[in-house]
Amino acid sequence: MSAKSKPAPKAQTQTDWKQVVKFVQCSRAMDEIEERDLVPGKKIFYQFSARGHDMAQVLLGLHLTHPKDAICGYYRSRPILLSLGVALEDALGSAMGRAGGYSDGRDIGVVFNYPNAHGASALPMCGGVGAQYTPTAGYAQAIQYQTKVLGDRAYDGAIGVVLGGDASVATNGFWSALTMATTLKLPMLFYIEDNGFGISTPGWLQTPGCNIAKNLASFQGLKVLDGDGTDPEEAAFLIREAVSHTRGGRGPVLLHLAVPRLQGHSFQDTQAYKSKEVVDAEWARDPLPKLKAHVVPDLMSQADWDAAEAEAKERVARAAQIADQRPVSEPAQVTRFVFSEDGALQDEGGLWSSGYEAPRASDVAKPEGARINMITAIRRTLDHELAVNPRVLVFGEDVGPKGGVHGVTLGLQEKYGVERVFDTSLSEEGIIGRAVGMAIAGLMPVPEIQFRKYADPACEQINDCGTMRWRTANRFASPMVVRMPVGFFKCGDPWHSQTNEVQFVHSPGWRVACPSNAEDAVGLLRTALRGNDPVMFLEHRNMLDAASARRPYPGDDFALPFGVAKRVREGDALSVVTWGAMVERCEAAAEMAGVNADIIDLRTLAPWDSEAVLASVRRTHRCLIVHEDIGTAGFGAEIAAVVADSAFLDLDAPVARLTMPDIPSPHHPELMEWALPSVEKIAAKMQEQVRF
Repeated sequence: MSAKSKPAPKAQTQTDWKQVVKFVQCSRAMDEIEERDLVPGKKIFYQFSARGHDMAQVLLGLHLTHPKDAICGYYRSRPILLSLGVALEDALGSAMGRAGGYSDGRDIGVVFNYPNAHGASALPMCGGVGAQYTPTAGYAQAIQYQTKVLGDRAYDGAIGVVLGGDASVATNGFWSALTMATTLKLPMLFYIEDNGFGISTPGWLQTPGCNIAKNLASFQGLKVLDGDGTDPEEAAFLIREAVSHTRGGRGPVLLHLAVPRLQGHSFQDTQAYKSKEVVDAEWARDPLPKLKAHVVPDLMSQADWDAAEAEAKERVARAAQIADQRPVSEPAQVTRFVFSEDGALQDEGGLWSSGYEAPRASDVAKPEGARINMITAIRRTLDHELAVNPRVLVFGEDVGPKGGVHGVTLGLQEKYGVERVFDTSLSEEGIIGRAVGMAIAGLMPVPEIQFRKYADPACEQINDCGTMRWRTANRFASPMVVRMPVGFFKCGDPWHSQTNEVQFVHSPGWRVACPSNAEDAVGLLRTALRGNDPVMFLEHRNMLDAASARRPYPGDDFALPFGVAKRVREGDALSVVTWGAMVERCEAAAEMAGVNADIIDLRTLAPWDSEAVLASVRRTHRCLIVHEDIGTAGFGAEIAAVVADSAFLDLDAPVARLTMPDIPSPHHPELMEWALPSVEKIAAKMQEQVRF
């Protein structure tokens, strides 16, 4: 929009400019006191000035009054938080890492979250650039689902708003979210602040033509607005247009506003990469003098302006004193809230905080009918939970009419509709990020990643999801169940046959299940679907239709606790610890070797049943760990370390491991079987341990 076409009267009559002045002045005063006192005084370690970005953000925030609106921002988004109602002492206290605020000192202060019952909530932002886009798209899709499928009128007119700098439009997350928002016509506003730099990298290296709005002008299903974020009239008009379009159910909007970054990327940034002419030109575009010229003297006097400035500085100084008096959180408490805790429900996110009460469950199986394979068992469990809980959604690449590449979801879309079982665009970042936003909105997303290796593009979202409860000090959580086939099948290869489960075990906040048979798959999946933590549910490809993994369906009430191993074979000569596809091989190996082995199927790796393992080792005095993943830093190393630490004096032989060599899975079946722990290799290792 050009300056010549500004409809100033309309913008003026519908904007509370005195509120805009109040929040912009507060933002400037906060930047000033941090840079002058708190950073030099080593009370703040990460500081990002919002000067130049502040006025337009405040204008946007004042529109977000719907109780179900949500925003997700980035490190320069504090001004919009002030307009949403965040207390100054919380914002400053968070920057100082003190108790209270956004995270009780667990996260840096610019990485914010804000549960808000009176207006827009600020979804937990992440430290990674571009990580905010797909969770916001998921939240926007949840708005659609809540209104159209669940009939919850509380979500009528709500929108999801994501803030990003111009450099972030180069990320996977931006393009994935854009695809979701446009193909699904989501109530989502992309608010892009273009200051011309990504830290020190100029815009021409970030975006072709230096303007994402121009590049997206013909993008289908997207309204694109473009203008000057430093001009009060123009910015107010464009923001009003963007919010009105999105809130009116007319689809997503991308609003691109040019703004100056008047300080460095962060306090430590000297901006040596900018010439004096560039810096001077940026300061000439400072929105604060333009805001003053817009409101003085038409809407307030010079004395009123001066008084507002003085009041803002006084409020901020007082807030800084209050924040500085806050203690550091009790260090011993920092280990809390990695997982959900009884009696301490998160403020937002998940089924439980939405009032969900799980149906009655039992860990005693009530077998029904003939033995079924794991494919049928998982499908039947998903079918039942979809039927009894309308908040469950199953989605991923090819899970709809095709039924998934392994056939697990076959027929579910036909039964429950495309709103509840649906295909997604090809973006694992988008699949998991979308699930994060959905879970925060009170749904139970069940995303599928087709193969373990394909999860790699989603690892940022996976890690951020797992740490959400901890880094927000239990303010937010994002429970979901990620279904993921892993491991070898009839052949191997580096792309479809990975296990690498240890990566998820090493991601704080994730529970990890790896069932070896149909009955356990039912029980663990049902617990996961009714739980309050994110779960990585690993479905071994070779066991999906294996005869040894077949069991009768254990009943619709059957649910297994995590962290409880199962003894699949009792013996007193050797403890064998394993999981997944290796359970079958270890049982066969014990028969071949003639070893009276105590075989323990862990069933879950996070948490894992160390007590059962140690009790077995103290009885047999020997331990063999068998797993499919590579040996170096595999999960077997953790088990071996615990056994060595806690049962060393009980051992009559060194703890042994049998794993894949440190190579990717070979493709040809003969090469693959050579690399895998075979029945023959396991049997030989068992005999070696017993003879030691």
